Parts: sequence; C-alpha cells; structure tokens
Amino acid sequence: MDSKIQNIILVIILLFAFASILNAQSTRSLINDGVDLYERGKINDAEVNFKKGANKSPKNLQANFNLGDAYYKNKKYDKAINVFQKALLMSDEKNFKSKVYYNIGNSFLKQKKLKESIEAYKSALKLSPNDIQTKYNLSYALQQMKKNKNKKDKNKNDKNKKDENKKNKNDKNKNKDKDKNQQEKNQKNKQNNQNNPEQNPAKQKKNKISKEQAKQILNALMNNEKKLQKKLRKRKAKVVKTEKDW
Repeated sequence: MDSKIQNIILVIILLFAFASILNAQSTRSLINDGVDLYERGKINDAEVNFKKGANKSPKNLQANFNLGDAYYKNKKYDKAINVFQKALLMSDEKNFKSKVYYNIGNSFLKQKKLKESIEAYKSALKLSPNDIQTKYNLSYALQQMKKNKNKKDKNKNDKNKKDENKKNKNDKNKNKDKDKNQQEKNQKNKQNNQNNPEQNPAKQKKNKISKEQAKQILNALMNNEKKLQKKLRKRKAKVVKTEKDW
C-alpha cells in the first residue's frame, strides 16, 4: 500500500478518535455540571444539562439515570419512569438495576399507582434482598393498598345499606298508601251499603214487616174502601131539591 494512502487512513482514524474523545468529554462535562447544579438545588438547570448529555450520548448510562432523577425531582413522574426504563436496558449490574427499579417504584407511588409501585419494589428486592429502604417503601405501599381496599369496601357497604334503607322506606310508604286506600275503599263501601237497603241488612230488618201486620194493613185498607163506596152510594141516592118555578 502506498505510504501516502496509509497516512490518509491514519489521519481519518485519528480524527474519528479525537471526535469521539471530544464528544465523550463534552457529555462528561455536561453530566458533571449537571450534578453540581443538582446538588445546589438548581434542578431545572441540572435537568437541561442531563438532557443535553443524553441527547449527545443516548446510551450513556449516567446521563439517562441522572435525567430520570431530575425529572422525578421536578415531579415529571411519567417522564422519569420512561427514562428509568430505558436505563434498565443499558446495564446488567444488579445493584444499579435495583436502584433503577426503586426509583421507578417511587415514581409510581407519587402518582398513587400502588399496584405498579409494589411490582417495581419487588423487582428491586429480587436484585438487592437486604435493601432496607426498598423494604420500607414496599411495606408502605402494601399498607396503603389495604387501607384503600377497606375504605372502598366500607363505602360499598354504606351504599348498600343506604340503598336497603331507602328500599325499606319506599316499601313502608307503599304499604301505608295501600292501607290508606283500603280504608277509604272500605269506608266508601260501608256508606254505599248504608244507603242501599238491599245491601244494608239493618235497614232490611227495620223495613221488614210481619205477615200479621201486613194482613192487618190490608184489612184496614179494605174497610176504608167499603166505607168510601158506601158514602158514594149515599150521595148518588140523595134527591136534589129544586126551587119552585113561579
């Protein structure tokens, strides 16, 4: 190979290496500055640096992990979880993955997503079984889930009891209305019976006469009729006196 060509290839390799070194130094510088800002409480500025570092070196473990922390501090929990999950794929080191799962669990816990946080803490403990803080957070999440379940069950029971009481009250009112309607119906029937001799045994009894009384009444009527006829006959037999014709 021509020495001139060899020199050109060497220069190209050196340029790539130099560019890679500069890029690494730039990412490292951004991360270091970001850490400094983070420790001084300037979380927004730190987030900017970590994001720039992650954009320059997407597979840089430290840049992504720190960016997730910054998102968490700024209460951007969904973004934090997304970055932490990416960081999980960048390393197989147990302690590191355990810390990432722990941070994911905290992010879910802040959002009150208890089931998801419990699963993340369990994953962290599988990798670091003796981590006290993870155990404590897992215990807290489990207690909150139990508390929420009891509260939900209580609310359900209270609702069922309220519905049952309402149903009983409605049934009672219906029975009351039914009794009232029946009383009114009975009263109306009673009045109708009293006004109708055929339906009123008392009136029927009162209006009913004996056979002997009926015979006496009939005889009295017949005697009255005879007397009347006799009077009429006497009137017909009487001569009318006329005045003398002068």
